Amino acid sequence: MEDNKMLNFLKSVLENIPADWLNLTTHRLDIYDEELAKTEFLEQFEHLYKNNNSATPVAIGAALNNLPTAYDYIRLGHPLSCVLEWAMAKLQHLNPENVISFSSRTAPVLAILRKNLFTHKNTTIFYKGELPDYFDAEVLKNVYGYQFELKQVAKPEEISVPDSDRNNHSTVFISQQDEIVTRALSPNMDFHISTYAHLGSVVLVNGEQNESYISEIQHVRRRETIAMTPANCLVALKTLVASASLSDLKNPDSYRDVEKNKTRVLDSIKEITGTTTKPLLGSSGLSVQYAIMMGLIDDALENHKGKAIKFIVPPNCYGGTNDQARRVAACIDNVEVVDLPVDGGNDMVQSLDIVLDKIAKEDAIPYIIAEIPTNPRVEVPDLIQLKEVLSQTRKTANGKIAIDPVFILDQTFCPNVHFLGEGEILSTVRAISYASGSKFPSGGLCTAGYCAGNNKTEALMEKIEMHLRLCDNEATPLQIEILAKQLPSMNQRIEDAYKNTREFVNFIHDTLPAAKINFVSEELAHQGFTPSVFSLDLPTKGNTDEEKESYKRALNLKLINLMIAEIPNESKFCVSYGQLKGCYWTIPATSTQGTTKEGDKDYIVRVALSPKMDLELHKKVFLKFVEKFVSP
Repeated sequence: MEDNKMLNFLKSVLENIPADWLNLTTHRLDIYDEELAKTEFLEQFEHLYKNNNSATPVAIGAALNNLPTAYDYIRLGHPLSCVLEWAMAKLQHLNPENVISFSSRTAPVLAILRKNLFTHKNTTIFYKGELPDYFDAEVLKNVYGYQFELKQVAKPEEISVPDSDRNNHSTVFISQQDEIVTRALSPNMDFHISTYAHLGSVVLVNGEQNESYISEIQHVRRRETIAMTPANCLVALKTLVASASLSDLKNPDSYRDVEKNKTRVLDSIKEITGTTTKPLLGSSGLSVQYAIMMGLIDDALENHKGKAIKFIVPPNCYGGTNDQARRVAACIDNVEVVDLPVDGGNDMVQSLDIVLDKIAKEDAIPYIIAEIPTNPRVEVPDLIQLKEVLSQTRKTANGKIAIDPVFILDQTFCPNVHFLGEGEILSTVRAISYASGSKFPSGGLCTAGYCAGNNKTEALMEKIEMHLRLCDNEATPLQIEILAKQLPSMNQRIEDAYKNTREFVNFIHDTLPAAKINFVSEELAHQGFTPSVFSLDLPTKGNTDEEKESYKRALNLKLINLMIAEIPNESKFCVSYGQLKGCYWTIPATSTQGTTKEGDKDYIVRVALSPKMDLELHKKVFLKFVEKFVSP
């Protein structure tokens, strides 16, 4: 009876879901409490469910639209993934926290293995039928460092471990499902991972003794992959409501046209980056970055046995990059993260020269991850000097030639600049570039990412592709379809957004000359660096450093709050960039640098403009801010 009530409610929800639940990849930070993100959403969703007896469709739609933000972007989770997990939890009589959906079918297994690596806990993976072809046990053991046993069973009831080993053992059951509803969990089953063709997977965490895994599994979803996408969650929910199997559903056009769309996307990326090697598409920028890191580690283990692997990373770069690099290093004994100071008076090239010299002396393997322009200070290093430093032949302490570096370029802010093609600045050194597709490539319509390599990285790109497949982190058909539509217009959108940004920057400079603006020079813009994001260090007051910092942080929020209050249809408190319309405001220290060390955070305002926005209105409101809060 209760199940029928829940399914009828779900049907009503699906008929009235807000458009943003399907189409939005960002969230508004002014109505977002990260600590309560999923619990707050589900508490109010549950209240709506319990009080839904007489609600009209209009009332339901309005109530859904007013629910608080669920999680961040759609990597860690979003309204539809939360609803799917809630519904499956109801049917399984579990807490919704114990149900976690993934776009990847491998990642939930990796999340469990990762935690057990640190707690020295044994893991047995049970499976019925055949293991998925993307699951490579040997690579997971030899490259990722995970230890586990595999056992084939005819039915879940065969899952067991000796009582003497039960407290130090995790049992994982993987089943390939055609229906969203799963059978009741066996007490001997710690984790049940249901995989679904085209959709992803859902992991059920069974028992109080395994609740410590929940946050660890969610963090893998946040940093190395993404949640099941909104479109696929919607398919899963419709299947659940209809009590249908996935094979009963007609494949959407994007599935039929995926190869055609993929060819268009790959050709566009080659043209945009000026490269000839095969680009790779992932479910998110961090999914791509994870494949790059693991692919390079795999290559190092194969070709430079026993040597230390050093990932050189700016300490104040995007928090996801920073956190992921350190998470990978924590899992593998001979991998270490080395800080690369690049901002706030530090010169990237000089810092890199010093770090590469030190790593060469140690006869270690240097992999560099860097953003150009940097975020949030929007700085571009001297590229001629950068090439010279990367090209330099260095010696080990024993006088042997050191291993040359691989430069991994996060090109999200300026994906239109040619770094890698024949004759370009990074064509003669091993270099790979990648970009988050949730920014300019898709205009904010999906999270997919991509990477491209120059001709010197062809073998490395093959390794990266293998790990992208192993983690089941390739872009979904719908993501590819979106990129196929959006990529051809990307360079024009970049140019138009830059013009708006340059005009706004010049206006702020004239209106509030005491503010420090971090943006590219006209000279750099002529070289092709035309970002549409800048950072603003507002003038401050106070007798001590603490007073000045406190005053500035309060002023930051006054500016952002005024902008979104006066221009609610365009100005938003969001962290994204490269959007199709409007203007996004954020404070990096409290958003994109969330996991960065406190001393490396930037408490400044970062502004991202688009090709389509009311620039004159933004100028008018900024002037109002100056007159109200800054002028004497």
